[in-house]
Amino acid sequence: MPELPEVEVLRRSLEPCLLGDRISRVEVRNAAMREPVSRASLVKRTAGRGIEALRRRAKYLLIDLEGGQTLVVHLGMSGRLTVVPASEPLEPHEHVAFFLDSGRRLRLRDPRRFGLVFAVKTSEIPSDPHFSHLGIEPLEPGFGGDFLARSAAGRRGPVKSFLMDGRIVVGLGNIYATEALFRSGIRPNRSVGRISAARWERVAESSVAVLTQAITQGGTTLNDFADGEGNSGYFQVSLGVYGREGEPCPSCGTAIRRIVQAGRSSFYCHRCQR
Repeated sequence: MPELPEVEVLRRSLEPCLLGDRISRVEVRNAAMREPVSRASLVKRTAGRGIEALRRRAKYLLIDLEGGQTLVVHLGMSGRLTVVPASEPLEPHEHVAFFLDSGRRLRLRDPRRFGLVFAVKTSEIPSDPHFSHLGIEPLEPGFGGDFLARSAAGRRGPVKSFLMDGRIVVGLGNIYATEALFRSGIRPNRSVGRISAARWERVAESSVAVLTQAITQGGTTLNDFADGEGNSGYFQVSLGVYGREGEPCPSCGTAIRRIVQAGRSSFYCHRCQR
């Protein structure tokens, strides 16, 4: 599933393509996504409106339009959002398309249909149920070791699950939580109640470093992700432990281990991580 770096890479790739353009019409070819797509709402809130800004909140792409409306897209597990000429042949699984005054179309292709597409008043985003529960952004002010230590106070449970709880901090999905814990030397199943303030600071610093590097390298493409121009990311070549069960640890050479936590694979080095 695309995580924070992938959505940020997508935002940055689409921004120069879309800013100043205008949505002329909307086509919904398959409304049966994770939540049914409302063609009527999309047309009412987006058609005829100029594109003013592109933002990101957690794993959601926000496209701000004239008149105080925002188009919201979540890629789900397999979604791709790309800009192509309007005459480009229809792709398989191209469920929603926004035709632009510039003669191009912004198309959402989603084979598994776990993505989301909807529009909402910009002013209502903070209170919208998709956003109202979301925690802090790890790349913005306020995130750090002190914040993590305060949030973990009185809690139990494994640190990786804690980092992936979107009510606490957004965007640290399975891949990046795994890599941040490797860099900070903490096992993914270590209890949050057994992590010192100094080690929380290391977790925060590692999380920011991993996310920043992933954005710089275009995100991680393991299956479906591509940016707005169809380019794959290459952070996967920098992964230290994720998906490398049995391979040597890049730090000490010990074989990487895998455990399952809440149905997700966690990878770690039992020598480097405590």
